[in-house]
Amino acid sequence: MAEIKLVTEVAGRICAISANKGARVSVGDDVVLVEAMKMEIPVPSPVSGTIKSILVAVDDVVAEGQAVAVLET
Repeated sequence: MAEIKLVTEVAGRICAISANKGARVSVGDDVVLVEAMKMEIPVPSPVSGTIKSILVAVDDVVAEGQAVAVLET
C-alpha cells in the first residue's frame, strides 16, 4: 500500500477534524478544516483510501505546505 501525505495549502489554525484514524475516505472528502483570515479552508483527500494517522489536533497552528494527515491507498 502506498502512503500519501495530505498537506494544507494555507497557514492557519486547525478548526475541525472531519475523519479519524482508520476511517475510509473518498476522493474529495474533507479531512481537516483550516481557519485562515476568518475563512474555513478544507483539506480534501486527493485519493480514496484509509486514514493512517492524523498529524494535527484542533487549535494547532499550521504552516503552508505542512502535512496534516497520512493516507494509505
